[in-house]
Amino acid sequence: MDYITTKEAARKWGISVRRVQVLCETGKIKGITRFGQVWAIPADSPKPVDCRFRKNRQLEK
Repeated sequence: MDYITTKEAARKWGISVRRVQVLCETGKIKGITRFGQVWAIPADSPKPVDCRFRKNRQLEK
């Protein structure tokens, strides 16, 4: 399985690196692994739904 970094995921999904880190910390991304202080995200992982916004809460249910 190929993995990408939080920086690569942020560029791919169009969000900040910090937001990707928060998604990893809260378990919103499936299949993540942590190597020391670095998150490894599966390359084929889809962008999680952002539930901070009301319109996206409807999509997750």
